[in-house]
Amino acid sequence: MLSILCPDKQVPGCGVEPGRPHPRSLCQDNRTFGLPVNISRRYARLVAKPVADPTVQLELGVDRSSPVPLYFQLSQQLEGAIERGVLTPGSLLGNEIELAGRLGLSRPTVRQAIQALVDKGLLVRRRGVGTQVVHSQVKRPLELSSLYDDLEAAGQRPETRVAANTLVPASAEVAAALAIGEGEEVHRVERLRLAHGEPMAYLCNHIPTGLLALDDDRLEATGLYRLMRAAGITLHSARQVVGARAATAVEGERLGEPEGAPLLTMQRTTFDDKGRAVEFGSHTYRASRYSFEFQLLVRS
Repeated sequence: MLSILCPDKQVPGCGVEPGRPHPRSLCQDNRTFGLPVNISRRYARLVAKPVADPTVQLELGVDRSSPVPLYFQLSQQLEGAIERGVLTPGSLLGNEIELAGRLGLSRPTVRQAIQALVDKGLLVRRRGVGTQVVHSQVKRPLELSSLYDDLEAAGQRPETRVAANTLVPASAEVAAALAIGEGEEVHRVERLRLAHGEPMAYLCNHIPTGLLALDDDRLEATGLYRLMRAAGITLHSARQVVGARAATAVEGERLGEPEGAPLLTMQRTTFDDKGRAVEFGSHTYRASRYSFEFQLLVRS
């Protein structure tokens, strides 16, 4: 509250003793003649509205009889909530002490659980802000699907930028993969695939000519496999090799990673239901945002 004190009675007609609070917000004479006033500096402190902790809505709990460490149990539950979209990107986790109190855990245990998700790239600690959820890592099952479809299924809002779309003579490697003659013309398409505006992968595909229309607008609007299906091509199987290596300076700049950062690599030759090779792809993925998921079975 601001108290305005009437100045010395320099002009008659004010009607208020000098130095006493005026009943109105401003002394009449001061309003008329612009005389100086004394304002007592008593400011109201602004208090930020507390942000609701999204973890309150989660059914978190730990099994103390389990051999699984308590921090890992909590970490897995939070990771699951992030992957299901219950904890959305940008959400702020509450105070570690409050979370520890709700679960009956020690603060170091909760801190260890949160740090495990920070190390996975699912959470980030921001000074002056707190612990914040970032975009979840994409886990891609090893099946014949496109990155575009996988991102869309994960709620990641895929976006494509075409870097190259041209006809080139097939190299020996491309010719062998597509079962064509070396030097024959093929479509070479290079695309940067993003999710939530962040680079995820750089895709390089070689496609035999005459299969389908490959203009930039279509390539940026949807995935390559969708275009193939729309053109009447029935995808049947693929041969794929997954690897890893360090990013070059060019690759790092494309994907928003430092030079030397780990990248996942994939080479894939895709066949239609007639056994014809319809695509040879050579792709690089950010290991910090992407992983391949395997299901292994015991051979009887």
